[in-house]
Amino acid sequence: MRNFRYFFREGVGNMLSHGFMSFAAIGVTVACLLIMGTFSLVAYNANINLQDLQKENAVVAFVDESLTDEEAQGLQSQLSGISGVADCTFVSRQEARDEYVAQYNEDDLYSDLDPTIFRHRYVMHLKLMDQVVQQLDETEGIAKVRADQDISNGFITVRNIASVISIALIAILLIISVFIISNTIKLTTFDRRDEIAIMKMVGATDGFIRWPFVYEGLLLGLIGAAVGFSLQWLLYAAVTRGLANSDTMQLLRVVDFRQIWGPVAAVFAGVGILVGVGGSLTAIRKFLRV
Repeated sequence: MRNFRYFFREGVGNMLSHGFMSFAAIGVTVACLLIMGTFSLVAYNANINLQDLQKENAVVAFVDESLTDEEAQGLQSQLSGISGVADCTFVSRQEARDEYVAQYNEDDLYSDLDPTIFRHRYVMHLKLMDQVVQQLDETEGIAKVRADQDISNGFITVRNIASVISIALIAILLIISVFIISNTIKLTTFDRRDEIAIMKMVGATDGFIRWPFVYEGLLLGLIGAAVGFSLQWLLYAAVTRGLANSDTMQLLRVVDFRQIWGPVAAVFAGVGILVGVGGSLTAIRKFLRV
């Protein structure tokens, strides 16, 4: 506990004694976290909206006319059990006829339309379009499957591209953040190079010399994470209000930040600690070589 208090006190002292450099390190951390957080949240919300759009892309499976009404309805459990089916709704001939009349009837032109000219059918929303359509085609009792696979494939392509870009950008920005914070802390340790050399010469261990700088980096990272998280919340709330007030963007669904603040805060804290401690260890390594 004595060592902990000493290292913590030294870390705080180092941070306060180099106020401008500490401010620069925190500023860089906040900027990188804000960029990474913003892009990640955009990609997350885009993925949610793409999933919603994909679910709206319904597939209609027409039942073979040779099946009785009971046999047609009995297919529901089999179709619902297919992997990738989100939901499965049975539509009888009568329901199909009523829906058709309600949509296209003008001047009672189709009021006497016989329901028997329609087929029993199942309307399904899918998670995996290609695989499910293939299984539906192979299902006994299903005569025809109507699906617009181009729309679904387009949704999947956009979602995959957004995910790849998000991961790539986060990785690049993380490396840049560690590099910048390392060089920032390296400037603060440069002023103490003579003190570190003297401590080495009188027998101080590398760990004893290193820990105050680790605490300094930890504090810088945590402060940067806290400030970045607060700004991210404010920015997210402002964008959410802007979209809600926009007539053309109201169709987009934005996840409430209160539902995801926990994981976001954990990621910000983890990245802040990683960047701060990693930068400190990288910066002090050179000055321990005496």
